[in-house]
Amino acid sequence: MALLKLRVWAFPALISLVIVLFTWPITARVALERDLNIAATEPPRHSTGLSNAVQWDNYTLFVNDQRVFIYSGEFHTFRLPVPDLWLDIFQKMVASGLNAVSIYIHWGLSNPAPGVIDFNDWRALQPIFDAAKLAGIFIVLRPGPYINAETTAGGLAHWATSVVAGELRTNATDYKNAWTPYIQGIINVTVPNQVSNGGPVIAQDNEFSQSPIQRAEYFAELEAAYRAGGIVVPLTYNDPGQGRNFINGTGAVDIYGLDAYPQGFDCSNPRVWRPVTTNYHQYHEQVNPSQPWYMPEFQGGAFDPWRGPGYDACEVLTGPDFQDVFYKQNWASNVKLISYYMLYGGTSWGGIPFPGVYTSYDYGAAIRESRALSPKFDELKRQALFLRSSPQFRKTDWVGDSTTGIPGVTVNGSAAFITLLRNPDSNTGFFIVRQTNSTSTETANFSITVPTSQGTFSLPQTFNSIALNGRQSKVLVTDYSFGSKSSLLYSTASIFFAGKIDKRDVLFLFGDSDQSHEFALPLTGNTGVRATRADVKFTTPQTIREFTTVTVLPGTTGLVTVFESDSQLVLFSDSVTTATFWAPTIPAESGALKNFFQFGSNSSVLVGGPYLVRNATITKSGELALRGDLNATAFLTVIAPSSVRSVSWNGDRVETMASAASDDEAGHSRTSSAIITGRVTTKVRASGIKVPTLSKWKFADSLPEIQPSFSDAHWILANHTTTNLSPKPSFGDGRVLFGCDYGFCENIVLWRGHFKATGAETAVNLTISGGGSFGASVFINDQFINSTLGGEETNGLYTFPKGSVHAGKDNVVTVIQDNMGNDEGDTAKSSRGILGFQLNNGNFSEWRVQGKLGGYTNFPDKTRGVLNEGGLFGERSGWHLPGFDTSSWASRSLDQGLPNGKAGVGFFVTTFDLNVEKETDVFMSFVFDDVDQPYRALLFVNGWQFGKRVANLGPQFKFPVHQGILNYSGKNTVAVALWALENTPVKPSLKLVVDQVLDGGVGSIKVNNPGWKRRVV
Repeated sequence: MALLKLRVWAFPALISLVIVLFTWPITARVALERDLNIAATEPPRHSTGLSNAVQWDNYTLFVNDQRVFIYSGEFHTFRLPVPDLWLDIFQKMVASGLNAVSIYIHWGLSNPAPGVIDFNDWRALQPIFDAAKLAGIFIVLRPGPYINAETTAGGLAHWATSVVAGELRTNATDYKNAWTPYIQGIINVTVPNQVSNGGPVIAQDNEFSQSPIQRAEYFAELEAAYRAGGIVVPLTYNDPGQGRNFINGTGAVDIYGLDAYPQGFDCSNPRVWRPVTTNYHQYHEQVNPSQPWYMPEFQGGAFDPWRGPGYDACEVLTGPDFQDVFYKQNWASNVKLISYYMLYGGTSWGGIPFPGVYTSYDYGAAIRESRALSPKFDELKRQALFLRSSPQFRKTDWVGDSTTGIPGVTVNGSAAFITLLRNPDSNTGFFIVRQTNSTSTETANFSITVPTSQGTFSLPQTFNSIALNGRQSKVLVTDYSFGSKSSLLYSTASIFFAGKIDKRDVLFLFGDSDQSHEFALPLTGNTGVRATRADVKFTTPQTIREFTTVTVLPGTTGLVTVFESDSQLVLFSDSVTTATFWAPTIPAESGALKNFFQFGSNSSVLVGGPYLVRNATITKSGELALRGDLNATAFLTVIAPSSVRSVSWNGDRVETMASAASDDEAGHSRTSSAIITGRVTTKVRASGIKVPTLSKWKFADSLPEIQPSFSDAHWILANHTTTNLSPKPSFGDGRVLFGCDYGFCENIVLWRGHFKATGAETAVNLTISGGGSFGASVFINDQFINSTLGGEETNGLYTFPKGSVHAGKDNVVTVIQDNMGNDEGDTAKSSRGILGFQLNNGNFSEWRVQGKLGGYTNFPDKTRGVLNEGGLFGERSGWHLPGFDTSSWASRSLDQGLPNGKAGVGFFVTTFDLNVEKETDVFMSFVFDDVDQPYRALLFVNGWQFGKRVANLGPQFKFPVHQGILNYSGKNTVAVALWALENTPVKPSLKLVVDQVLDGGVGSIKVNNPGWKRRVV
């Protein structure tokens, strides 16, 4: 849901947050909330009045009486249509420290025709809930009906844009009749999975503006449908801008939320920043202070338009420095529920995208389209594990900032901007620091005087100043408790992990290696051992001798055991090393939430070295069984309970080494008996994965519609004179030539206009609408006239070549038009087709139209769904499907283009085998030539339309395709529908490449690629 942030529109999508909730151990709750005198200071709680499973106050949500900071990311399962890979994304999110995932459900995909509700295959909901429970992550389910999300019609069912006469997204009766079966279908699956029924659900309502009243009443109708159907959890709202919608009045929700994309969506200058938004806290206090501060969508990347710079630039725009500064600014605004859009973007395959974007929906996200982890994932993990480790941060009061002043706090250095949050029960202070000029790339230095339980201290104590390296933010803490009995008096170093492992209170701090860091705490326990490195210093303050001040000097790298005793372990590492560590949850022995940190288990271990740690268990025999991925041989560093006697990696025993007072192979200082080390080795290297050259192409013409012998008698007669789509026809004879009115709402549509020539006809004037960046080609009989590349629509005079019109005979104007999808928002009823037609010196006797076989009511491929195919003859015939026999076709290399170098459409098909070892995760892509040529191409992989290449527009020429679409253990079919736009030779090329090879993976991946069956075209 990004594009409309640029406009004044708001957007809808009724959302359910699904949280699987069961009872968690009382002892764990007591341990987590130690030192918090909750009963004395808790404000009143609120609920829906239908269930107390989810409650809230002005700080956070409560789930089964537990205060929780919802830290989430967006993932659209329909953009990864391989259900077995959803667990992969969920596990990566949990590994980063997130505890929730936000998921849009697409009405148009799940309700392809009136009365048809299809929650089968990759459209199913129950596998989402099941995979989330297995991974240990809560779900925010967002079923719309409108979702925006850079999808065609914003996710509305295409048929509804044509059939519904009333205004969409209002209380119009026919619109309500359209969405009700879909929403009821959502309810039927969701109700058993609600929190109150022991399943994974919390509801969130995401729509647009509250005025005029018809929109508010529509919102109320949606809410009433959910309540009547048995949804009892809170409904919330996502406001695109500070519009104050649905807080009160008709359609008001339980919890209001704000949508924010502060960097916008221009990735062309990714190093140029807009400043942080500074009024979030004040806005919240003005509009809904009795509710927790919620951001259902905050910028996690950016979409890229046609002709854009590509998603690598978007990753830079919203990179780790952006996360560091902007995400922590949200914390400083006291936000306690937040979701990052997108965390994994995926692929807008087939007809999913709206006209503004191309196939890739990578978004420059923390998890890239290929499912690879980006540097943004590292920063996300450093932040999220701090939040997971810090129950005191779940309840904080906003005390003040550098603008208002902070009582008892003095800052030396105007370049630093500081906000203080304080827990009212434990008095823990969180000082969130950034540069006053948040866009600055200069180094800023400051010192700060802070109040603590032991008096006022000027920080730092042992060196001159705290540094901010340009676009950097830090969280300084005071009176921060961790584990069972330990606490920090203060720290200028960042907290990565705090908790209890076995009998030890464990604290893992980090900071940049070119800076100094300082923290003070009581070092407790018996037989304590301190680091003896020259870059780690220990001093004892004169006034509080039970505390020790630790100074970490610049140049410190690797993992340092600062202090270890029988009851305490203090670690420090540089920021880069920290990102190599993971804190997987050790599941509880039983319970539906046994995999959920905080709700099922509070036990975890620390594991450093691997590319990814997916999960960990400890067997009764003392084996720490780790599962995860390797991109290279790694040195394993494990901090685990003393009961661990051995370690395995993906089922193989790891030879571990005893601790010693020296640096290990990874450069970590090992003086701790709690640290186990070993080596894990990759079994497969990238060089060992062989992919074939795509060759032995077979070719057939796919535009027989321009041949004299072609009959369109079985096509639909386009004779409507009224339409609900907009804009209305601009000129012609009153006939409406919009594809969706005839059942053809997406992808390529063909039109054939007939006229009996007198010989005086010289040209046809056409206005063609296909949405931004669409293409169309126009022919008279079998001769090419011209092609057009459009914005929303184009108008042109198409002059007939000399001798192309046959007097006294039936002549045909053929238009092949690429429908790029419907617009979003208020213009979702987009007219796609021929807006105007006029034959010079003549009239058309009839127009006929053909899109995908069967239209939206009777399309044959129910597995891949309504948006996969278009109206090309080859698509209608199923040439792109596995098993279609091309043995009678001509052999022709793809890079030869179409015969004779003329405009037209041809199908190229080849097959290849793959044999990829199990327990590997291999990322592959199909790569076209990156050359400006006048062609468009559709890429089909085993029948799935997984790429649209527009070579004279760009930018995309590389198309990732996942296992499950690709068959890694057998035959694969690839088809390219090549559309040459000019009478100029085009020479496309295509190759299959390996992007990355990982040992491990998520497990067995099923292939669901139905093959060819005879079709009547």
